[in-house]
Amino acid sequence: MTEKTVLNATHRALGARMVDFGGWDMPINYGSQIEEHHAVRRDAGMFDVSHMTVIDLHGPRTREFLRHLLANSVDKLKVTGKALYSCMLNERGGVIDDLIVYLFDEAHFRLVVNAATRAKDLAWIERQAVPFGVTVKERPDFAMIAVQGPHARGKVLDLLHEVDRPRIEKLGKFAAAAAQGPHGMPLFVARTGYTGEDGFEIIVPNAHAVALWQALLAAGVKPAGLGARDTLRLEAGMNLYGQDMDEGVSPWEANLGWTVALDAGRDFIGRAALEAQQAAGVKRVMVGLVLDEKGVLRHGQPVLTANGAGEILSGSFAPTLEKAVAFARIPVGEPGAIRVDIRGREVPVRLVKYPFVRDGKPCAGI
Repeated sequence: MTEKTVLNATHRALGARMVDFGGWDMPINYGSQIEEHHAVRRDAGMFDVSHMTVIDLHGPRTREFLRHLLANSVDKLKVTGKALYSCMLNERGGVIDDLIVYLFDEAHFRLVVNAATRAKDLAWIERQAVPFGVTVKERPDFAMIAVQGPHARGKVLDLLHEVDRPRIEKLGKFAAAAAQGPHGMPLFVARTGYTGEDGFEIIVPNAHAVALWQALLAAGVKPAGLGARDTLRLEAGMNLYGQDMDEGVSPWEANLGWTVALDAGRDFIGRAALEAQQAAGVKRVMVGLVLDEKGVLRHGQPVLTANGAGEILSGSFAPTLEKAVAFARIPVGEPGAIRVDIRGREVPVRLVKYPFVRDGKPCAGI
């Protein structure tokens, strides 16, 4: 049975084209995916991301538990409201999921994990939490709306209670705080996102989600669907779980080595496997590709290099660049002239360092 967010009827009333996404009935677009993409790059757009799973962790040993669970170091979180991006690994060093963890206090942390991995994530986290006496509580009573774009923060700030506005305005990136929204609704406002633009991801009780969406709509924030979210995150160089990495791929192979903290004395799940892979030499690397001629790069297309074959992971037409870009996983070493097999035709592509777009503009060399 397909699940629905509390905003489902609101999307349909706006004329959204709905699709099944990880078992959820979600808007792919509201008419034009490209217009929605440009709205986020140039002004402000909003996404219903209520399908994401919010999990609260409670108990005096919660920090100790997260030291064990996550590849990144939760000890980087020293101040209430700070957030950390991390992978959660299996014993082989493969990525079970990528997530964000927030610090409330030493006995309360919050995780936000992906929708499609909800069941396996919860089972894994609950099993690992038992020896630490940590209580794992899913929060289906919350919805989440992401407001992204160069004018996103200003539009959200205008809706907040005047007492909260200065405090939320000063939030640094990867930080969050409670605030009151329209009509006093309680909000958890995080300066995070999945588009490469500034903005907020707002967790709101289900009972207030429609009212918040409507207030944002009235403030001039354009609704955007999962289609635009995908092209935006690809341009911004952000991985998609299940496409760019999974349980058979390590952070080293997914260009996520920056999220691994090999701090002394911390034996997190998968650490031994990661260290062994690093010592032996990583055999595959994830790279960025640009197609300068006409055509579209798609997931699964073979990538031909001097060292052997790889494949396209995420690939799409990039509206900001007006050309196709992709992530690919290829054998390590000097690749030579790279080609992509598009329906039997070998097409030359350029190897580039991603992100492809930063602050709404093409990065150097793209």
